[in-house]
Amino acid sequence: MTKILIVGGVAGGASAAARARRLSEDAEIIMFERGEFVSFANCGLPYHIGGDIKDRSKLLLQTPESFLARFNVDVRVMNEVVSINRADKSVTVRNTLDNSEYVESYDFLLLSPGAAPVIPPIPGLDNPLTHSLRNIPDMDKIIKTIEMNKPEHATVVGGGFIGLEMMEAFHQLGIKTTLIEMADQIMTPVDREMAGFAHQAIRDKGIDLRLGVALESVEYIPGGSIANEDAGESAEHQHLCGELILNLNNGDTLNTDILIMAIGVRPETTLATEAGLQLGELGGIYTNEHMQTSDPAIYAVGDAVEEADFVTGKQTLVPLAGPANRQGRMAADNMLGRNESYHGTQGTAICKIFDLAVASTGKNEKSLKREGIRFEKVYVHTASHASYYPGAEIVSFKMLFDPETGKILGAQAVGKDGVDKRIDVMAVAQRAGMTVEQLQHLELTYAPPYGSAKDVINQAAFVASNIIKGDAKPIHFDEIETLSDNQLLLDVRNPGELENVGFIEGSINIPVDSLRHRMDELPKDKEIIVICQVGLRGNVAYRQLVNNGYQARNLIGGYRTYKFAKA
Repeated sequence: MTKILIVGGVAGGASAAARARRLSEDAEIIMFERGEFVSFANCGLPYHIGGDIKDRSKLLLQTPESFLARFNVDVRVMNEVVSINRADKSVTVRNTLDNSEYVESYDFLLLSPGAAPVIPPIPGLDNPLTHSLRNIPDMDKIIKTIEMNKPEHATVVGGGFIGLEMMEAFHQLGIKTTLIEMADQIMTPVDREMAGFAHQAIRDKGIDLRLGVALESVEYIPGGSIANEDAGESAEHQHLCGELILNLNNGDTLNTDILIMAIGVRPETTLATEAGLQLGELGGIYTNEHMQTSDPAIYAVGDAVEEADFVTGKQTLVPLAGPANRQGRMAADNMLGRNESYHGTQGTAICKIFDLAVASTGKNEKSLKREGIRFEKVYVHTASHASYYPGAEIVSFKMLFDPETGKILGAQAVGKDGVDKRIDVMAVAQRAGMTVEQLQHLELTYAPPYGSAKDVINQAAFVASNIIKGDAKPIHFDEIETLSDNQLLLDVRNPGELENVGFIEGSINIPVDSLRHRMDELPKDKEIIVICQVGLRGNVAYRQLVNNGYQARNLIGGYRTYKFAKA
């Protein structure tokens, strides 16, 4: 009989336990969780705080009792594995309720300890009004502070998934909110020009968004009165009441009533390190493609491990629930004699920011430049479904690809509708090894309420294929500021659009429908940089110009991309 011990009862650990039981009725499976809860929906925590998920119990996917009943897994909450003895294949466990310790042997050990919030060494951060959010007790503390302190103003530090979701939760609760991000953009999985759409949406909701700013120190000013209150409640009330003064590195100060630190997470590797297991270059637990650590009897999965990047094959840290669940399943297979391999992580992710969705898969432009990988990019801005059917919204879509082979390197999308669908298709296409040439031939569902005869992805593939074949010569928004005297900006939109939407200084305006008759107004000894709203009319004008002997390039993504990139 195989004995499997699992450390950590959330995504990866719970998946491994359930899979192991489905494969073997005989295996002895024990799962340890140092906290009170197992298999909880940590991605749903901000939505309970904000009120979208009303019932707290909905976040508890399994309990120790339900795990035992359905999977015959011995789940021990409030039991922390404190050390691993690899020589005799055992672990020492501490019961956190009474501090007693005991030893449990194993045939296989699975580590799924997750990741811990990064708490920087900022003076004054240790106070009762400052929180991070990683589990149910964290969520309960935040809700308690909101109830006790009745904040009029909240501050969130960090513009990643948790930070953005907490920003929205506070806004839904009617609390004025400031979001502070040290980088020049939120949502670092996407590139800055794509994040620009989210920046606009956040500011439109009245959020005080501060980019390129860091928190330097915090001052806690206690508040509340204990007069005429129950003594027990009053002490807690006074403890959770007051305000914070935040000092920022640009000299600004900010008064706030609750502070959420959401600047990221780091792999929880204490157990692995103390057991002498190998760590990777990035500080996560090293695993091979079978999810085995440097000790063949010990496996590791989830946020604590380094995994292979799908595009580059290099090690990466991607704390997402999808990879953790798949890794847990594969680790269970391999512990019970199968031979499954993990095929790398694309980092496919999506975030709701009010009524906007921001999503990505694969590599972004920043990381491709950092890795020295050649790429070309295209942008399209087109309707989520047939534009003549009510409710169509613009999907702003960016695709990165190898300009020679057409290999898909990554994709990003922002919009109010249809964003998840497009990025999911791109994630499948990338994993299947498709090229942009093959993307042209994707046959996606079409009816006016759901899509277009030429889908967003088809259109991006057409633009990319035009570039590869030489049918289009691109220029990008970040090249416009460095044009030479030998280049001329030509805006082919209608004059009313320039007035209402804006234009690039120095451009001349000839609408595309008048271009054939007015082409002689343009010099043939200069390169014509064609601009339209999204790049589509620009391509029509570009082909007219080059077919008539002009030098030209088309601004990919048009003025819309330029505008949000520069915002």
